[in-house]
Amino acid sequence: MELKKAIYYMLLSTLAFTAMNGLLKFLTLYSAYQLVFFRSLGSLFFTFGFLLSRGVPFLGTHRKLLVIRGLVGSTSMVLFFMALHYIPLGSAVALRYIAPIFAAIFAILLLREDVKPIQWLFFLTSFLGVLVLKGLDQSVSVVGLVLVLVSAVFSGMVYIIIRRIGNREHPVVIVNYFMCIAAIIGGVGAIFDWNTPAGIDWLLLLSLGVFGYFGQLFMTKAFQMGETNLIAPLKYLEVFFAVIVGVVFLGEAYSIWSFVGMGMIIGGLLLNISYKHQKFKERNL
Repeated sequence: MELKKAIYYMLLSTLAFTAMNGLLKFLTLYSAYQLVFFRSLGSLFFTFGFLLSRGVPFLGTHRKLLVIRGLVGSTSMVLFFMALHYIPLGSAVALRYIAPIFAAIFAILLLREDVKPIQWLFFLTSFLGVLVLKGLDQSVSVVGLVLVLVSAVFSGMVYIIIRRIGNREHPVVIVNYFMCIAAIIGGVGAIFDWNTPAGIDWLLLLSLGVFGYFGQLFMTKAFQMGETNLIAPLKYLEVFFAVIVGVVFLGEAYSIWSFVGMGMIIGGLLLNISYKHQKFKERNL
């Protein structure tokens, strides 16, 4: 029963994130900074409400790390939103998922963690998928590729910072810092390229934060209920859903090389997840 609930929550999470990313691609009339601002504003309504209702202190105790996490995460978000102006939705989502490769590198350099040779083989498979996606898929521009790859680098740094924070802060406090800092960065950046929304665009822009918040909430619930190796692979369904949204609603077209590249990226990462889980089970026998 718990596993079924975990799968259910993860599917809801991927659908929520897909809806958010689809709206981001649809709303590319607005600058990345303006999209970041509205994405953060919508989520802050829920995070502040949660912390107030539960009596959880807003400022936390590890404020320096929380601020750094917010700045790094906001940078990743801005760059990813910029990338969506240049490349198809499915390709952008798949490319951003190589963040674990950069997280592994940072873990070696900063946390002195060990990464086995076979894991580098899995990461190489994913990286070759990036080369296939760019080298053989003409719909992926150089500018968009650079933006999404740098976004993935910063996303990888976020993993390391959150690991440093560990369980010493409430998860919603971490998210709240992230959204507050992102709202400030997005708001300041949007001043210089503001496009006043009209009509239904107000609802769509504010919906970004709603979908983003519930996507994060359902994903957290899923990982709390189910084993990582069974739940984590479902996250990559987001790429599949993103391609469907791109083709059906946004008029995007994908070549066979798009799917080959995305398959290599996701395949390498899934193999790494499976390997890590197997080693974890062996250590705990």
